[in-house]
Amino acid sequence: MKKLILIGPILFAVVLVTLTFVEYDFLLSLGWHPINDPTFDWPSGLALGRFGWIMTATFIISGLIMTLFARRLFLDLKPSTASKLGTTLMAFAGLFLATLALTTDPTIRDTPATWHGQLHDLSFVLLGLTLFPAMVVLGFAFRADERWKSLAVYTWGTLALAGPAFFIKGAAFYVFLFSILLWNELAALRLTRTTLGESL
Repeated sequence: MKKLILIGPILFAVVLVTLTFVEYDFLLSLGWHPINDPTFDWPSGLALGRFGWIMTATFIISGLIMTLFARRLFLDLKPSTASKLGTTLMAFAGLFLATLALTTDPTIRDTPATWHGQLHDLSFVLLGLTLFPAMVVLGFAFRADERWKSLAVYTWGTLALAGPAFFIKGAAFYVFLFSILLWNELAALRLTRTTLGESL
């Protein structure tokens, strides 16, 4: 399970970058532009392309890994209200990430919105509404645990950088993705080290 938690953010990043290059022309046909309009049907629009099943599977796998990560955090952190609430919110964020597998609707279309497209959009909103509070609360949980204390300020700093980028959209969305994936990877590394230390 430790290795699985570690590869979660890396898997998501690799698939995202690779599919963006492979489906570059298709994304442009949707109205996306890497600089002028980077969040126009991206990254969700990758699920509409020729290799869309890969993006769909990645949403599910990454979401489930995030939920496992939350569970491992819950077991590792010093028991407190903050650790329980923070990991619960993180688990829900993982579930909402997984439900992004419900195929989005292209923004430019002649047909009404589909039920799965509406649920996809709702999942994206709920992801933000659970992930960001989770990071706020986990910062307090980290600060109360000597093994995690050094990650508290970094967690809040990541949120201060990623939060506005999530809502600003545009090229700032790249900042959101990079900072959140990096935070997840570093937290997963810390988790594997603390559990390894306990087993020695």
